[in-house]
This record gives sequence, structure tokens and C-alpha cells, in this order.
Amino acid sequence: MLNIIERLDREKFAPSVCVLAKGGKLDHVVEDMGIPLLELPFETKAKPYGNLHSRVRQLAAPFRPHKFSLWHSFHYSDDYTEPLIARAAGAKAWIYTKKNMNWHRRSWQLRTLLATRVAAQNSDMINEFFAGPIHRRKTRFVPRGVVLEQFRSATPSLRLRERLAIPTDYHIVGCVAQLLPVKGHPTLIAALARIPKTHLLLAGKSLDKNHAAELRKQVTELGLDDRVTFLDFVDDVPSFLAEIDLFVLPTWARWRQEGCPVALLEAMASGCACIATDIPGARDLVVHTESGWLVPPEQIELLAAALQHLLDRPEQRQRLGRAAQARIAAHYTIEHEVAAHEKLYAEALGW
Repeated sequence: MLNIIERLDREKFAPSVCVLAKGGKLDHVVEDMGIPLLELPFETKAKPYGNLHSRVRQLAAPFRPHKFSLWHSFHYSDDYTEPLIARAAGAKAWIYTKKNMNWHRRSWQLRTLLATRVAAQNSDMINEFFAGPIHRRKTRFVPRGVVLEQFRSATPSLRLRERLAIPTDYHIVGCVAQLLPVKGHPTLIAALARIPKTHLLLAGKSLDKNHAAELRKQVTELGLDDRVTFLDFVDDVPSFLAEIDLFVLPTWARWRQEGCPVALLEAMASGCACIATDIPGARDLVVHTESGWLVPPEQIELLAAALQHLLDRPEQRQRLGRAAQARIAAHYTIEHEVAAHEKLYAEALGW
């Protein structure tokens, strides 16, 4: 979001950022950009319905002096009181970005009906959630974008092979994903057990401690303690990607799925050969066998076969990496994302 805000045309847009509570690690970034940072509640419980109207007006009051023309909701919630508050505050248009594949609650339908426009991060969302005539008219495909030069110019400055004493004749496979069940790490670890002379680097926070413990147990039970490294959060992702031979995103096709997987987007931008599971979001980014490989989710043998095939063929990895980077440059840069948002805002405001 901040990458978009920083690059908006200031002759047309004067952005502000609103958070429920200040104190986040990005507060100073917003303030350093010279962008107003507001701390105001922008949603409420819908029930009881009897006093919803008065609660909405009360929450809208602090926003009215700011005279916001457009209100863009950029979180994961299915809350539908936010557009009511935005309208009561005087906003002419309310937009939200659909960032995951959740849709089972009626509140998503209400949220969409109340929206002026919806930014869908992958094409499956449009086909599955917004295919009806009312929803389709207001929905636009707005995928994520990356700052391409950050990845094109990256160098392997982390020296992970040296620091971790990974043998020089071993391939390095990398994955950037939070340690959560939906991310599919068990499938990747099980596949690695079938691939000799390969080291797996797992970069990502342990947000689910029990799941992280299960992953470490799986590694030990498979005898992979010397071939799998849990790196936790990696701050310098471009350098991490510059040090690996192959990137894998093994997300499962259950629970909350990807909207537009940023880790895969960044790996492709770095020119790294990639394998991803064939799920929404990933299948927009990867053209199978042209700019990467897609495999069915939760299929250990098929993932292992794909890993072995590409690790055995360095020239094919290089070709896939070049094609992946070219695809990102053509369709998924931050410049593309900003232009798409500016067009979306202009449509919503009737410009």
C-alpha cells in the first residue's frame, strides 16, 4: 500500500492513511513521506441493528473535517460497516481490495454491494465471486506490483552457503512464506527428502508455534536436520533470492488461499526459476513451463519430480528465470499497479 501511495500523482490525489491504532513499525515510514497518519476507528459491529445508524454517524464525525472524496479499504476484513461510515463521512466513493479467497460469509456480498469499485487481486476472484452482472460491473483486476530494480540489482550479500556450511555441490532451494498450515511446508519438506544433495532454506515468521514445532519434528523424523534450515524472518529478501537455485511456493488449496502471492512475485522479479502450486493468484503469475512450473497442491511425488527435473537442468532454470523476470517487467511492476489504482480511482469518482 505504501509503495502505491508514495507514487500517486500528487496533482490529482492527496492521500492520508488511517489506522485503528498507531505504534506500528511502518508509522514512521508514512510520516517520513509527509502523509497524514490518522488514528481513528473506521468500523463497528453491525449488531444490534437498532442503533447501528447512530453508531455509524458517531464514528463518521471525526472524518468529516478531512473531506475525503475517496476511501480505499486495504485490509482483509469482510466488515460492511466501513462503507456506511465512509458514506456518512462524506466520501463520494468507497473501494476495497479483495486480498484472499474467502467468500463463505454473507458479509462479503454486502461489502461488495456497498462498494463503488472492487480491486480483485487475481482472475479467479472475478470468475468465482464477482461474475454476476452487479458485482462484475464494479470489479477490476488489479494485481500486485514490485519495485523491479530492487530485485534486478540484488547481490548474494547474505553469504548463506558460507555461513550455513552448505556443501558446494549441493543445490539450494528456497521458500519465503510464514510458517502457517496453508503455506504447504509439509509437502515441500517431504518432497525434499526424495532429492539428494539439496538444501532447503525456509524464510518466514513462525506465526503458529504449534505448526512450526510440527514442521521441525517432520524434518527430524525424515533425517533432514542437516539439509533444512529455518531462517525465521528475512529482512533482505532480494539478497536471499539471489543466493538460491530454485524458489518453491507450495501453498495448499484449502483454508484461506493466496490473493496475489507476493513471495512468488518477488522471486520471479529476481530472475529465479520458480515452482508454485496451481492455485488462484499463482496461476495468473506463472505460465506453466514458460515462466515457471505449476504443480497440483499437496502432491509430494509430483513436486519432488518437478524439483528433480529443474535442479538437473541449469540451462532450463536460467531460461525460466529470464522469462519470469520479463513477465513481471511487462505486467507486474509497481508502475503498473499505481497506474491501475489511479485509473480505478478516476472511475470511482466519475472523472
